[in-house]
Amino acid sequence: MPDIVIYSTAMCPYCVRAKMLLQRKGMQWDEKRIDLDHGLMSEMLHRSKRRTVPQIFIDDIHVGGYDDMAALEAAGKLDPMLGLMPPGMVGMPGNARRTLDASDDSPT
Repeated sequence: MPDIVIYSTAMCPYCVRAKMLLQRKGMQWDEKRIDLDHGLMSEMLHRSKRRTVPQIFIDDIHVGGYDDMAALEAAGKLDPMLGLMPPGMVGMPGNARRTLDASDDSPT
C-alpha cells in the first residue's frame, strides 16, 4: 500500500471529498491538519508550492488537490498510483497483465 499524505483543514469540503474517494478504494492516509499545526502549513508550502487544501501526495509524488486527483481517477491513472489493479485484470509474471475473457474459463 502506498504512503499517502493529505494536508487539510477542518472546514474543507474538497478535503472531505478526497478522503471519501480514497476511503472507497480502501486506502489509508496520514492527514496533516494545517489548521491545528501552523508548522505544517510551511511544510505543505515547501512540498507543494501551493497554499490551498487539500494537497495530496502519493509515495512522495505531488498529486495536487481534489480536482487533480479526481481527474486522475477519471483518466484511469489513479488506481495504478495506488497499486490497485482494474477489475478483470490478472497479475502475470514479468509485470505483464492480461484481461480475463470467456475463453479463459473453457476447458482445453
